[in-house]
Amino acid sequence: MASTLYRGGVIHSSADPFAEALLVDDGVIAWIGADDTADGLAARADRVVELDGALVAPGFVDAHVHLFEIGLALAGVDLSASAGVTSLGSALDAVAKAAAVAGDDEVVLAFGWDERSWPEGRPPTAEELDAAAGGRAVYAARVDVHSAVVSAALARRAGLDGRPGWDASGWVTGEAHHVARDLAREVSPGRRTELYRAALRAAAEQGIVSVHEMSAPHIDTRAGLREVLDLTHDAAGGLAHVVGYRGELCTTADDARSLLADVPGLAGIAGDLNVDGSIGSRTAAMRQPYRDAPVPGERGALYLTAEQIANHLSAVAAAGTQGGFHVIGDRAMDELVLGLKAAADVHGAGSVRAARHRVEHALFVDATALATLLLFGVSLSVQPAFDAAWGGPGGMYAARVGATRAEGLSPFADLAGAGVPVAFGSDAPVTRLDPWAGVLAAMSHVDLDQRVSARAAFQAHTRGGWRIAGLDHTGAGQLRVGAPAHLAVWRAEHLVVQGTLGRPASSWSTDARSGTPLLPELGGDAPRPTCLQTVRDGVVLFDTFG
Repeated sequence: MASTLYRGGVIHSSADPFAEALLVDDGVIAWIGADDTADGLAARADRVVELDGALVAPGFVDAHVHLFEIGLALAGVDLSASAGVTSLGSALDAVAKAAAVAGDDEVVLAFGWDERSWPEGRPPTAEELDAAAGGRAVYAARVDVHSAVVSAALARRAGLDGRPGWDASGWVTGEAHHVARDLAREVSPGRRTELYRAALRAAAEQGIVSVHEMSAPHIDTRAGLREVLDLTHDAAGGLAHVVGYRGELCTTADDARSLLADVPGLAGIAGDLNVDGSIGSRTAAMRQPYRDAPVPGERGALYLTAEQIANHLSAVAAAGTQGGFHVIGDRAMDELVLGLKAAADVHGAGSVRAARHRVEHALFVDATALATLLLFGVSLSVQPAFDAAWGGPGGMYAARVGATRAEGLSPFADLAGAGVPVAFGSDAPVTRLDPWAGVLAAMSHVDLDQRVSARAAFQAHTRGGWRIAGLDHTGAGQLRVGAPAHLAVWRAEHLVVQGTLGRPASSWSTDARSGTPLLPELGGDAPRPTCLQTVRDGVVLFDTFG
């Protein structure tokens, strides 16, 4: 494998906080040091990259993504505000534009709408989608992807009338949503491969070297997960590393062993194994009724019981793998706590801890839940961009559950202070593949007491992802000699040692005394860092250097 020397920049390394250059040889970091020494190494390197002050840092890990859905969203109609869709009318216009060039039998796929961001304050109806699409089938997923609106044409084709979760307005949740989504996602094998590759390329363009793929029967097939793991097994393929999870409920160890045998390389039987749904779609299981529910007293849906949770955790632990669940609401977290305790009562706390189980999202973590997670060694995969998008007194969370309860969501500082292993992700396509946005969101939590430093947030979005997957022993997530060369190069206007948002400790040019690795300044008027190159195991996945 070729060697590459990077020089003339800033190297984010605790091993040498003042380093200006780095040598990658045979996929491994072989040397870190000063430019004057690097000049003597240039002749032996196959490639020399002149950084011109750019930052070389550990590559990001996105600890919760859905590659097939990302690919579909990239190819579909973007109905988010960031795409300029700011009203129901503009959403229907976007659907009409896509339908005008679609085939008669093709399903028009749309993603990312949030009725709370529109002046009309409501989703489109089936009748409106039919009119906009000229009678073509339309599937338009809400931003949380736990519900959707479909056209009458798609509803007829899928046979949705009368299914649980069907509403004549075109709104679908639960079983009706799963059936509609399955129909909308029918693609050829070749097209499916293109979508996976497109999603992984998009990740690399954001400095992401590894993703945790959250596959489940309602999201993608086992065959699809096998294909993704095969495509990304070797860095030479030029795609980001994938940690594969499959969310299927197991009752016995034989169930778990059968799944592990069917999907070689599976990291765990975890991920989007849903204990409940989402707050946006009002399907997250809550202790108290939703404040803004159309039907008074609505408290969401609990999909799994504590007994099922305990059986699953016991089964996967017996099979020697990691387990875990999607948990959003506080009632769902209560059920998870009961399940963890029940598994420990039968098999012992040590057995539960040894399995390194993980939980996705975990918005509600009170004192009881925090103590239980710590006791049983549970890791969390959380999404800071959720708080940025829907937190705050005027946000969706406050509207759904009340401002007081919403203030306690996503307690980043409490988790970090208690020592709970945490990794950051996006849940893409629910929020975008944008790890710096995740770092900034954790620094600028709506609750000042729950903000964390840029350094802590960056580590959660890099080394944290390797850690909760049990891969940090390789040195991944750090730039040090002997570690795998998983890195990204960034152009940033200003590098600083940061605390929480808006509290930079010093500028990079005068930081010779701190010995702390530097990061781009984020927030305010600071321009977003630009990715110049992404490297996995020494293989370039994305490159602007030419």
